[in-house]
Amino acid sequence: MHLRFLRKCHVCFVFALTIFCLLAACSSELVTPSANAIALPQVVAHRGGAGDAPENTLEAIRLAVAHGADGMWLTVQLSKDGVPILYRPADLASLTNASGPVAHYTAAELARMNVGWNFKDENGHYPYCDRPIGIPTLRDALRTLPVGMPVVLDMKALPAEPQARAVAQVLSDENAWPHVLIYSTEAAYQQVFSSYPQAQLFESRDATRSRLIKILLNEDCKSVPFTSVWTGFELHRKLAVTENFTLGEGISQVNATMWTPATVTCFRHQNTSVKILAFSVNNALDYRTAACLGLDAVLSDSPRKMMAIKAELSYKPLQCDATAKKATVMH
Repeated sequence: MHLRFLRKCHVCFVFALTIFCLLAACSSELVTPSANAIALPQVVAHRGGAGDAPENTLEAIRLAVAHGADGMWLTVQLSKDGVPILYRPADLASLTNASGPVAHYTAAELARMNVGWNFKDENGHYPYCDRPIGIPTLRDALRTLPVGMPVVLDMKALPAEPQARAVAQVLSDENAWPHVLIYSTEAAYQQVFSSYPQAQLFESRDATRSRLIKILLNEDCKSVPFTSVWTGFELHRKLAVTENFTLGEGISQVNATMWTPATVTCFRHQNTSVKILAFSVNNALDYRTAACLGLDAVLSDSPRKMMAIKAELSYKPLQCDATAKKATVMH
């Protein structure tokens, strides 16, 4: 099945222990399906495959495609001259040999920067220091992808309206609307893109997070997506649990598993066509867990590694062991 497009949380401290207990309990609720019935989650290359090449570059995109990635996640900002380009951090110094916001430079100037300046490979080397690689435009990225390949565009810069307008123009010019899905942690993008009838949007992160927390705190499955929509959140997430006192507050850190049998069941309670993308899935155990949960896709930094894991599971039956609360591969 092709991929179809349809950080600090605060909850009451009194429920903190409930999170731990519930997470342990939910893990045992997974019904063991037959191995042949499990559809393996599709692999979406995070920022084009940030673990294999400089993120959000044409080189990363080409490598991800070569490794067989099922979809692409790209991060968009707007240049000084109003061109949608691919870059994530707020400061160019994070990844390049320049500094300052993206919005202070034209697309042509950004293309001449070396976005691989700080990229370190598995051997601890910096292969792009002597082999510069520029910041690409969204248009060039779309033209580099195979025709019809699913793409998630993560909107990073504000204000939302001018960037949304520029992105919409590119998508129209390239006839890309049908295979593009819009995501952002900023609610403003949900509002702006809702005025474009062609736009396919992720459910807002706020809505997804709120629902996940309520389910994990055993508040029942009340608010669920009623439309065929993509929703996404980390498989595992660190949460800050805050208790408010009369004279102050107390904070505890919780390492929570967000996608569990209970949360997945709730999200699909009213509409089985709701699609789930688990973020930050970068190892074999988490990928197998996503498969056992019946998730539709995972967001991974290294398509090279994750596609190898997926390929292995395609010919080694996967057994979802509810008793041991983990996924295993049958040999």
